[in-house]
Amino acid sequence: MDTLVFAEGIGENTPLIRERICDGLGVLGIELNQARNAKHAPLISADAGRVKVRVIRTDEELMIAKAVTPVLNFEIHTGT
Repeated sequence: MDTLVFAEGIGENTPLIRERICDGLGVLGIELNQARNAKHAPLISADAGRVKVRVIRTDEELMIAKAVTPVLNFEIHTGT
């Protein structure tokens, strides 16, 4: 594993949850930097960790809308 990504809702906004998830993953090379995690930094892994742990901002609702729009447009134009 090269990278662990936290995104959307809890993953983006809850340092305690990220910490609890990563606590049991040290065997995989995952180690958090507590200060970075508390500040919601984009990179929250410790420098010595083998795996990069990132927090990536997402807009899930926008992605769903973009995926659904072509389908809805097709149905409107074909009448199906």
